[in-house]
Amino acid sequence: MRRARRWLRALLVLGLSAALGVAAASLYVEHRYVDRIVPQAQAPHAPVALVYGAGLAPGGVPSPVLAQRLDAALALYHGGKVGALLLSGDNSDRFHDETHAMARYVRDRGVPASAVQEDTAGLSTYDSSVRARSIFGVRRALLVTQRFHLTRALYIANSVGIDAWGVAADESSPRTRRYALRETLSRVLALGMVWAEASPRYPSGQAPTPSR
Repeated sequence: MRRARRWLRALLVLGLSAALGVAAASLYVEHRYVDRIVPQAQAPHAPVALVYGAGLAPGGVPSPVLAQRLDAALALYHGGKVGALLLSGDNSDRFHDETHAMARYVRDRGVPASAVQEDTAGLSTYDSSVRARSIFGVRRALLVTQRFHLTRALYIANSVGIDAWGVAADESSPRTRRYALRETLSRVLALGMVWAEASPRYPSGQAPTPSR
């Protein structure tokens, strides 16, 4: 019984230490660049807005979350805050043509094709950010995504060499509780990938085009 109690105490201490470590790492990532989140009206000028993919709805159109991001990017472009849009998404599946749907959405709303770039290998926030720097030559950018995701995106982008500021696509009505646990774990993963200088899945060029 004494040995069992000792093992139980040891496991409890280990579990508590792990939980505290995860919480500390997540909080570090969350607050490292939080001061770079600004309202659309106060966003600094940048050559490009980086828009992260967020899935498609039936019919191959942007999901509501993605449409919200694209609408915020459109406001920045038409407001003269950025000169171009870099649309980064996952086109690795033949039934999931994400960046093309994003490009069609913004072109239909007045952005010329010359001001639109597509990264079809943005398989994750990390991949999108690293490839923006290494493949598309982005040195300064406004990041566009929802508030719950923005601190992680800012941490990654600034850590890999982009002078990045963030604009929350849902700045008028942010909803973060739904994603709290997922983001906690994702921030820890982002910290590890940045420290390890991990390579994106496709470190150069575009993702292979899936057969249609």
